[in-house]
Amino acid sequence: MDKLETYRELLKSTLNKYIERVNRKAESGVESYLVSDDENGHYMWVDWGWRERRRVKNINVYARIINDRIWIQEDWTEEGIANELVRAGVPPEDIVLGFQPPEMRKYTDFAAA
Repeated sequence: MDKLETYRELLKSTLNKYIERVNRKAESGVESYLVSDDENGHYMWVDWGWRERRRVKNINVYARIINDRIWIQEDWTEEGIANELVRAGVPPEDIVLGFQPPEMRKYTDFAAA
């Protein structure tokens, strides 16, 4: 399996683990699920539904594959999926924390861009 295919599969399996845990305890009316587009490299864990009389629409994690790197654009997990991806074998230099301002990325353990 080539690097990009490995990254696609790791992103989907990592996000699906979160989604399965959340859906086991899910409140009625709100569903968490994976939205993935392998062709264009987009991966999102989203929540949609209703809580009482309020519409729920959250993007918990949004990651993209751009130029052979995983760009994490949104991440509301406690630990951060970047750390899980590193434990799964993705080198930190192949992960960009896109939700960080460009000038701050050099201070992280991950790629600046």
